[in-house]
Amino acid sequence: MRDVRVVLIGGTSNTGKSTVAEAVAERLGFEHRSTDGLARHPGRPWRTPEQEVPPHVAEHYGTLTTDELIASVLAHYERLWPRIEELITDRAEDGAPGLVLEGSALWPERVARLTAPRTAAVWLTADDAVVRDRVRAAGCYEQASEGERLLMDRFLARTGRYQSLMVDAVDALGLDRVDTGGRTVSELADAVLAAVEVQSRPARGGSGDRAFVTDEETHDLGGPITRADVRRIMAEGSRGREQP
Repeated sequence: MRDVRVVLIGGTSNTGKSTVAEAVAERLGFEHRSTDGLARHPGRPWRTPEQEVPPHVAEHYGTLTTDELIASVLAHYERLWPRIEELITDRAEDGAPGLVLEGSALWPERVARLTAPRTAAVWLTADDAVVRDRVRAAGCYEQASEGERLLMDRFLARTGRYQSLMVDAVDALGLDRVDTGGRTVSELADAVLAAVEVQSRPARGGSGDRAFVTDEETHDLGGPITRADVRRIMAEGSRGREQP
């Protein structure tokens, strides 16, 4: 691997980003961090042994539609991006400690426009049924009340829609993604590092220290993300697939 100092691992919730990122960081001797640690969007809407679902989280998932939940989380990631970009840029400098950064906030179009050298990115995907089973297990779905199940179902609807939009963006930009189905953590770490190795090779006729794509090859939403923006993204990115 040619001098990569920052590895980015994106993906929707419950695809195993944290576990895989930790394994990759251990192999590389890098620090592992999550974008959630920079600023957290309303958390997962199910009880844990430590705490109940906060009222504002229950209201968030209980009152918003799937489109509104998507618009909210994308707007949050837009506001958070300057902090993420600053962290990546700092860690990509010569002599800086290596970093594996994971999180759903690593939206493909923004990552694709990074100009920081020695940076590579991979997105993880998982079957909707796998994500559903993980969320339901974490939230003890079978023992939950009707209201608690509703919150989990709303979270799952947003999570599935986010992954659909994300996959369309990753594929349209020619970025790397790894499906987690049927693979061990070690195998997934191998797959991520293999993609990083390919990305770290100098581009033909270039130095390898370029952005993933140029400004002409992608676009930015620009300004606050509205419901109309979300519907447009979904219409442009769905490619005729039925939305959940």
